[in-house]
Amino acid sequence: QLNGGFSWITHSNINRLTRWQQDLIRDNWGKYIYLRDEESGDFWSPTFQPVRKELDEYECCHGIGYTRFHSLYKGIEADLRLFVPVDDDLEIWTLRIRNTGDEQRRIGVFTYLEWCLGAVPDNHREFHKTFMKTEFDEKNQVLLAWKNLWEIPADKGHWNVNWNRTAYLACSESLEGFDSSKEAFIGNYRDLLCPRALITGKLTGRQGKGNDAIGSLKTTVHLAPGEEKTIHFFLGAEENSRRIYSILGKYRQPENIELAFREIQHRWDTILNATTVDTPDEALNIMVNIWLKYQAISGRLWGRAAYYQQSGAYGFRDQLQDSQVFLLDQPELTKKQILLHAGHQFKNGRVLHWWHPITDQGLDGNMSDDLLWLPFVTIQYLKETADLSILREEVEFYDDPKPHSLLQHCFKAIDLVLERFSDRGLPLILAGDWNDGMSAVGINGKGESLWLAQFLSYILKEFARVAAEGDCGDKARYYQGKAEELQAAIIRHGWDGEWFIRATKDNGNVIGSHKCEFGKIYLNPQTWSVISACAPRELQEKAMDSVNRHLVKKNGPLLLSPAYREPDENIGYLSRYAPGTRENGGVYSHAATWAIWAFGILKQADNAYQVFRRVCPVNNGKDPDEYCAEPYVTPGNIDGPDSDYYGKGGWTWYTGSATWLQKVTLEWILGIRAGFEGLTIDPCIPNSWKEFKVKRRFRNATYYIKVLNPEGVNGGIKSIEMDGKTVDSNILPSPMDGKTHKVTVVLGCSNNG
Repeated sequence: QLNGGFSWITHSNINRLTRWQQDLIRDNWGKYIYLRDEESGDFWSPTFQPVRKELDEYECCHGIGYTRFHSLYKGIEADLRLFVPVDDDLEIWTLRIRNTGDEQRRIGVFTYLEWCLGAVPDNHREFHKTFMKTEFDEKNQVLLAWKNLWEIPADKGHWNVNWNRTAYLACSESLEGFDSSKEAFIGNYRDLLCPRALITGKLTGRQGKGNDAIGSLKTTVHLAPGEEKTIHFFLGAEENSRRIYSILGKYRQPENIELAFREIQHRWDTILNATTVDTPDEALNIMVNIWLKYQAISGRLWGRAAYYQQSGAYGFRDQLQDSQVFLLDQPELTKKQILLHAGHQFKNGRVLHWWHPITDQGLDGNMSDDLLWLPFVTIQYLKETADLSILREEVEFYDDPKPHSLLQHCFKAIDLVLERFSDRGLPLILAGDWNDGMSAVGINGKGESLWLAQFLSYILKEFARVAAEGDCGDKARYYQGKAEELQAAIIRHGWDGEWFIRATKDNGNVIGSHKCEFGKIYLNPQTWSVISACAPRELQEKAMDSVNRHLVKKNGPLLLSPAYREPDENIGYLSRYAPGTRENGGVYSHAATWAIWAFGILKQADNAYQVFRRVCPVNNGKDPDEYCAEPYVTPGNIDGPDSDYYGKGGWTWYTGSATWLQKVTLEWILGIRAGFEGLTIDPCIPNSWKEFKVKRRFRNATYYIKVLNPEGVNGGIKSIEMDGKTVDSNILPSPMDGKTHKVTVVLGCSNNG
């Protein structure tokens, strides 16, 4: 909304073009444009920052693949559009300026950004600026920037390599001036609110080595009454500096800019429109059709960075789960992600917790669950595609160049977890088990995780079938037997009377029990007791009833309750968060989505739908002063009742909840989900819905599914027709013929009772 933020290529932390500082209160770093009335000297910005003048009109619109700002100030209307083309590494800022008054106007247009050119943080600016060089190419009207230091490992020692690109800032119009010096532009003891360059209306043309390097260009537009003019600015970087000039030659032709903009719109339309829903809930439609997919793909998989967290790395468990968003439309991209992660597994089965693209270095975090997400997502891929060939794909281990099949990689992961058990037959939690904040529970190798036991139980049963399909019958029987043993241990040691405990500490003390003063009940072991089917139905229902009674609040189910009031050194940093914040008694959206899954399995339609309604950003955004977060993307968390800011959302965009909310809503409310046998139709909807529609890609065919609910029920199939023929079960035939098929589903009591 402010035109803040920063730019990067490939990796937001070690390959950053422009500087930015995470100060969410002031939010005063960005890539800015100033407008200056050259007659009066009055100046402002077409965005709120950095000048913050009260404008006559102001609007910010975030679209799919672009952002647009509109403003009006003293008769000058400005529209600023920002986007990145599909195939070129640059940003294009298109500024349209119109004179709405009846007098001639002369408007100076200035840009401002600070170069980073490499890794962050670069807070020791007096050090980092000494490696920078800027140069203005007068002939081609482009400002160039380099850095002779890249803070990554190098063959000849630490920090001994040049940043491998040339950055540039250019304009479509002839320039009146430029500046590469922050000191010259702002002036000593001034700020971006009122910089010296805007007071004088001039740029000094300073360039060279050792400046606190910025990118500022100036051009001037003359506007007759009613006249409009368009200016384009180009920000990018290239490994081959000669390519800069071919790119500028291309995009200094306005028709190529509009062609590139239409191309990115078409690309997103193709991605988003492959699977769509049409239900009586418009908020659900908007999120499932557009924003959840857009968030997962652009923020989590491509960008791997957002306002609250700039990661840049691949998390082993994180991006694997995120890649499930591609299963509906581009499963080959999920496959690519699976194989990428398999290549970051060690030959003994453990995996990197995260790793950096470019350097391929990462952290061996000793997390107990990371490695299991490889077989988990492989299972989901196989259900969606029936492509068993993926199991034969050969991938090297991270520490061994000899390739092994993906099936063997999955076996290695499962078998290692099976080796790391307590004497009671439960898996060890080690340094964390999905909840990184439980960082001290099992560091001495004795603490147990009930949630991990349930997760492993799910994988053992599902992967036993995969092993059988892979001609590994002995392995299949072994996994099935281990699942049965584990299930018995879960019931024996995990049931607390009304719900399942969460874990045990190294010292044997229980976490998530009615005996605990804080953290009496945790969400995950209740939801996964249902998802994994590791407990009798009676206990599943009791566990989820406890979720309803103790955890479900106005913004969805809390991760735990009550929140920890004092740090517990035997739990970890989870207990050190402020009460009600993030994992410590907040709604942790990722886990909250699993409650929809669990309620859907139990056929508790109203509970499943109410969880969706309560976590849905569109609904929470109706009270923006309380919610504070964007009303169109999922937040990582929403503060719980133990917080002083109950109902406040945070950590938006960069959260694994986007893919999961899209997945569980489609599969467990609308009830359209992939399985090994085919595409299952099993709605679990509000009884007030009269009908809904789903367009769904599945195994190279497209299904147009219309679900009718004449009896006002929550679920149950009365009849199904596909292409005019009756289907005898609720699993659709999957001809894999590349054609479209029309399906009509009628809910209600079946004809045979």
